[in-house]
Amino acid sequence: MPNILTQRFSTPYNSVPFPQIREEHYLPAFEELIAQAEQEINEITENPESPTFENTIEALAYSGEKLEVVSSTFFNINSAETNDEIQNIAQKVSPMLTEFSSKISQNEALFERIKTVFDQRNQYALNPEQQMLLNETYKGFVRSGALLNESDKKKLEKLNMELAVKSLQFGQNVLAATNDYFLHITDKQKLKGIPDAVLEQYTQEAAERNLDGYVITLQYPSYLPAVTYAENRELRKELTIANGKKSFDGKSWDNQELIKEIVSLRQEKSQLLGYENYAAFVLEERMAKSPLAVQKFLNELLEKATPFAQREIEELKTLAKEDHIEELQIWDHAYYAEKLRKQKFDLNDEELKPYFQLNKVEEAVFGLAEKLFGLTFLERNDIPKYHPEVKTYEVLENGHHKALLYTDYHPRKGKRAGAWMTSYTQQYKKNNGNHRPHISIVCNFTPATKETPSLLTFQEVTTLFHEFGHALHGILANTQYPTLSGTSVKWDFVELPSQFLENYCYEPEFLKTFAKHYETGEVLPDEKIRKLAESKNFMEGYQTLRQIGFGLLDMAYHTKPGNISNIKEFETEKTKATNLYPIHPETAASTSFSHIFQGGYSAGYYSYKWAEVLDADAFQYFKENGIFNENLAAKFKNLLASGGTQDPMELYKNFRGSEPKIQNLLKRAFG
Repeated sequence: MPNILTQRFSTPYNSVPFPQIREEHYLPAFEELIAQAEQEINEITENPESPTFENTIEALAYSGEKLEVVSSTFFNINSAETNDEIQNIAQKVSPMLTEFSSKISQNEALFERIKTVFDQRNQYALNPEQQMLLNETYKGFVRSGALLNESDKKKLEKLNMELAVKSLQFGQNVLAATNDYFLHITDKQKLKGIPDAVLEQYTQEAAERNLDGYVITLQYPSYLPAVTYAENRELRKELTIANGKKSFDGKSWDNQELIKEIVSLRQEKSQLLGYENYAAFVLEERMAKSPLAVQKFLNELLEKATPFAQREIEELKTLAKEDHIEELQIWDHAYYAEKLRKQKFDLNDEELKPYFQLNKVEEAVFGLAEKLFGLTFLERNDIPKYHPEVKTYEVLENGHHKALLYTDYHPRKGKRAGAWMTSYTQQYKKNNGNHRPHISIVCNFTPATKETPSLLTFQEVTTLFHEFGHALHGILANTQYPTLSGTSVKWDFVELPSQFLENYCYEPEFLKTFAKHYETGEVLPDEKIRKLAESKNFMEGYQTLRQIGFGLLDMAYHTKPGNISNIKEFETEKTKATNLYPIHPETAASTSFSHIFQGGYSAGYYSYKWAEVLDADAFQYFKENGIFNENLAAKFKNLLASGGTQDPMELYKNFRGSEPKIQNLLKRAFG
C-alpha cells in the first residue's frame, strides 16, 4: 500500500490530505523523502558540468520540496493536534532531520561548487534576487560549519542533534505541565466577580471531565478571566503561582536542567563556529547586527518606559489600598489593572466581548485585506483539514487563485498555548509556474458555549489581526525561490506586518464596520470606541518593561551565561531592572519561555519591540496620508510580496522613504 505522504496529493491545489494520513505514515515517509532529497543533492554534486548559478545554487534552492511539505505538516500537527504517539515520532524525526541538515551543510563537494560560484559571482549577470540567494546560500553553509575541519564538523553535528531533541523536549514538558493542572471548584461563591459567560465556560470544562461545578485550567482563555475578575484574592494567587510554576516544580516535566543544557550547547556551538557567544552568532543575521546594538536599544527603551511603568503601578497600589491590600503582588496586577481601566475608560473585556463575535472579526480582517490589497476569501468545504474546527479558505486576487488559508481558533488538549502562523507549502516560481502558498493561522480563543457564539476579548481581536498580518506576508509572497519567500526574512523584521495590522483595531473608522453586538446588531457606541482608542496605551509602561525584561533575560542566556547553577537566581538577577512586583520563590518565567527554548526567538526576543519601532513608524505614515491610502497600500503590498529578496532596511526605505524613527514609537506609547 503506497504511503499517502510520499505520493502526489490528489486534492484541490495539491493540499495536504489530512484525513488520509495515519500516524504510522510519518516515520517511513520521512525516511523515504530524506533519501530522495539526498539523491537530489547527489545529482548536484555529481554533475559533470562546471558549477553554475543554475545547476548548483538554483538546483539546491528547489531541492527537498516534498520533504519540506511533510515536515511542515507533521510539526504543525505536533503543535496543533498532538498526542503521545505524535510526540514519540517527533523525538525520532527531529534528530533525523537535524542529521540530514548537517549532512547537507557539511557536504564538501556541494560546498566546493557553491564556493566556486560565489567566488566567480562577478562573472554572472545576476539580478538582485539571485544575488541575495547566492549570498544567503554561501553564508548559510559557512555558518553551518562548512569551513570547519572534519573533527569540528562532527562536533557541530552532534551539538545540533542534541539541541533539536532538547528543544523539542522543552516544549513537550511545557505542554504536559499546562495540561496536567486544573482547579476544580464546587462553591460558586469562590468565583464571585467572574462574568457569567466565563462561568459557563468553566461549567462546560467540568462537564467534559465528568465533574460537577467548575473547572479552571491554565489554558489562556480559562486562566486569564479568572485572574482578571475573581474577587477572591487567594484564588488569583493559587492560579498565578500554578501558572508560574509550569515546568519549575521539580516534577517530571521540570525544565531547569534542560535550560542549562540548551544554553551550554548553544554557547559551545557558537564558539566552535568562531563567535564569542550565541547572541553574536544569531544577530549577525538580524537587522540589529550585534548584541551591543540590542542592549543599547533595550536600555534606551527601559530608561524611557520605567517612570511611566512606576506611575502605573502606584495607581494600582492606591486602588488596592481601598481593599486593605498593603503590598501589591503579581497576582493582583490583572485584577486591579482591569478595575483601573474600568475607572478610566469605563471599559472591561466582558462588556466589549458581545461586540466582537469571532465570525464578524474574521470577516473584518478579510475585508481589510480586500480594501488594502485586493484579496477576497472564499470558504471551501472540499479542502481536507486535520480537525473539524478548522476552516479552509481559497484566497483570490482579481478572481484568480492566490493561496489557501487554514484557520484553527480554539483551545484543545492536543494544542499548545499561544497563537502562530505557519505554512504547509511556500510560494515560489518554477518552470514558468507560480506555486502558490498554503498558510495556516492557529490560535487559542474563547470558544463558543451552548448559549453564545465565540466572543473575543479585545486582546484576542488584536491577536487575530496580528497572526493574519503574518499570514498576509505568506499569502502575498511573489518571489522566485522558496527560501526567500513570505516570512523568510530577517527575524527582527518578521513582526512588522503582524504588528502593523494590529493598529487598525484602534481606528474608529474601521472599528465601526464590524464591532456590532452579536444579538442586537448595535454598533459599539462612539464613546466606547473613543475610549478603546484612548485605552490603547493603558499600562503601556508596564507592558514595555515586561517585554524588555524578557528581552534582557534572553540576551543574558545567550551572551554571558557562564555556569548557571540556579535558574531562579539567574533570572531574578538579569531582570531586576524591570521587576515591579515582589519575586515569588515558587515561580520562574524561564522554564516555560518557549519562545527562546523551543521556538525561533533565541537571542531574538527583543525583535518584538524592534518591530514596534517599524510598525509605529509605518502606521504613522498611513495616518498622515489616510489609513486606506491606495498608493501606500500598494507600496506596503510590494514590501510584503518581496519576502527576503532584499535587505530589510532597504525594503523599508523603499516603502517609507527613510529609516524608521524610534520617536514615533515613543510618541505612540507615551505621548
